[in-house]
Amino acid sequence: MEDISLHILDIAENSITAGATVVVIELVFRRDENSLIVEIRDNGKGMARDMAEKALDPFFTSRTTRSVGLGLSLLAQSARETGGDLTIKSATGMGTIVSAQFRPMHIDMKPIGDIAETLAVLIAGNPGIDFVFTYDYDKAETPFSFDTREIKADLENIPINAPEVISVLIDNLREALNDIKKKVV
Repeated sequence: MEDISLHILDIAENSITAGATVVVIELVFRRDENSLIVEIRDNGKGMARDMAEKALDPFFTSRTTRSVGLGLSLLAQSARETGGDLTIKSATGMGTIVSAQFRPMHIDMKPIGDIAETLAVLIAGNPGIDFVFTYDYDKAETPFSFDTREIKADLENIPINAPEVISVLIDNLREALNDIKKKVV
């Protein structure tokens, strides 16, 4: 995958396939520690220990429509190429936590990509799922947080995946993420 946002999209889609109703996506960037942590948590069906151990094997998948499962193994590879790593915590009936740590100053670090577009795609395609996104950039006073449950409450009877809502969400997310970077650069 060409950027981190595509990895996030893939792992979040795995969460949805696993029956999650809430998907939490968190980015924690620490310039002084040369660290970017990308964590995706869900309340889906989770995985048994043996399945979680096999999940990083590209030739293992729980799907019956194909014989490979590249998402987690590609994310792990991207993290390891920078000197980072990936962990999976999961239990049957308890959901899953996928956490990838990157060294963003490493020459092999992929760009973060368009997080706003990634979130918009997830929301537009899955209006019944709640997404929480948090971005803590260099210990910002108040990390940026975005929760579709709050947005849905404000929208009242307008669907969250209405084109005009998605357009406003993308614009607001891009603006907020750019403002955060400007404050600390």
